[in-house]
Amino acid sequence: MPDRTTHIQELKDLVACFVQERNWNRFHSSKNLSMSIAIEAAELMELFQWADSSDLDEIPVDRVREELSDVIIYCLSMANALEIDITDAVRAKVRSNAQKYPIDRYKGKYK
Repeated sequence: MPDRTTHIQELKDLVACFVQERNWNRFHSSKNLSMSIAIEAAELMELFQWADSSDLDEIPVDRVREELSDVIIYCLSMANALEIDITDAVRAKVRSNAQKYPIDRYKGKYK
């Protein structure tokens, strides 16, 4: 199922089922999940740690896909545990960022 046809809730349900089948819910506290997100994000960063701009093409996309998936899975698990609607949360955050970083002041700038 590609991104264009998959709903976020389908992914949340997939992850919830995986966790429930293994009886892992008892380990999925906010603290543990937030730490797992950070750990998996660090593993993703590690792939790029010593690469300069000329080396980026040599980083295996399958490894990036794997580590990025780990981060997303833990994010979905945290959303499930805290009953966060990801769509509402992302839309609200983008609206907030749009006010914080108006186009006329920030377009093409990173500071």
